[in-house]
Amino acid sequence: MSEQLEESVAVILVAAGLGTRLGAGLPKALVEVHGRSLAEHALDRILDVDAVKEVIVVVPPEDSRLPERLAYYPTQVRTVPGGNSRAASVRNGLAAVSSQITQILVHDAARAFAPVAQYELILSELRKPEVHAAIPALAVTDTISVVGATASTGSPIIIETPDRSTLRAVQTPQGFAAQTLIDAHAQLDHYSPEDLERVTDDASIVRAHGVEVHVVAGDARSLKVTHPEDLHTVGRLFTTAATKNSEHNLVIPRVGNGIDVHAVSADSSRQMWLAGLFFPEDIGLSGHSDGDAVAHAACDALFSASGIGDLGTHFGVDRPEFAGASGVSLLAEAARLVRGAGFEIGNVAVQFVARRPRFAARREEANQLLSEVLGAPVSVTATTSDGLGYEGEGAGVTAYATALVYRAAKEGQ
Repeated sequence: MSEQLEESVAVILVAAGLGTRLGAGLPKALVEVHGRSLAEHALDRILDVDAVKEVIVVVPPEDSRLPERLAYYPTQVRTVPGGNSRAASVRNGLAAVSSQITQILVHDAARAFAPVAQYELILSELRKPEVHAAIPALAVTDTISVVGATASTGSPIIIETPDRSTLRAVQTPQGFAAQTLIDAHAQLDHYSPEDLERVTDDASIVRAHGVEVHVVAGDARSLKVTHPEDLHTVGRLFTTAATKNSEHNLVIPRVGNGIDVHAVSADSSRQMWLAGLFFPEDIGLSGHSDGDAVAHAACDALFSASGIGDLGTHFGVDRPEFAGASGVSLLAEAARLVRGAGFEIGNVAVQFVARRPRFAARREEANQLLSEVLGAPVSVTATTSDGLGYEGEGAGVTAYATALVYRAAKEGQ
């Protein structure tokens, strides 16, 4: 396969629905199951699909709550406002997909618990040269009848009962060759508003464009949350699967490194804060916040391990609210962001290189304070550079940190 044809997948996550039938009083994608929104549950699974390079989340227009909720995700996750119909929302998502993408999966946030294996199955089908569209579907077990009304009274009557062996309950994610989906959606310009309202999925749009849609086995865990009772069902699925994971699955940790450097301030009145502790006998470190290089390096290592950016992403100089912030407050916020991204924290180890402050006598005090702030073990050690470099001259401090995190148990894996 040439470099130009290498697989590169984008997922359009449709999360713009208002969830009227659910009756939750907020957009459906924001409804929580076990402390996380449906959109977040969906993203947790999508980001575990190795081939996915971009995720475009289509959010309710003029509503900032979902973009704010998803702000901690990696930069490959972006949000765009939805349209006045599902088809229009998907088209808005398509407009944000990069030109190098070869396959596009369209998924509903309401089917938040579709397992990773479902995405992989769709992509496997799309790798066949003759397949340009593939969708998951479940066999229908109930008898399905077409119902009409009597001419005289309008009472409902059965008109037809199709052979259920030919019927399937269609799910998402639905997968397409990128250009196939783009071309099919371009034809919607010729649809009337009424026609657009009748478009319920992207497979029907592609079929109307003359493309065969292949079918693969669906998954019962891809239940669509539509009514309040559906939340109870997915809640039970979540609990059962999480228990199985905790009992049988190996948890693979992720490791991240962080480094932070601060010069000793030219302002002799600046306070020295390091590892969350105040050292009154020393001149403080320069910086946007309090200059606590140990706490900052710990934050950077946590962000690195969880893949959600770096220190500048979350606490940079373009964030005036963090001007002068204490290192421990930044560490507490970093812990919140990392856990919000679906990770638990194993531990953090930090070593700093400096001539001062004298740290040995306060090491355990620092370890206890930072561990309490983080909610996980933190160990801090100190060393000198044997008189070499800016650390040896007493002109600055360098802190190196390593963090270990692991994915919180999830169902469907």
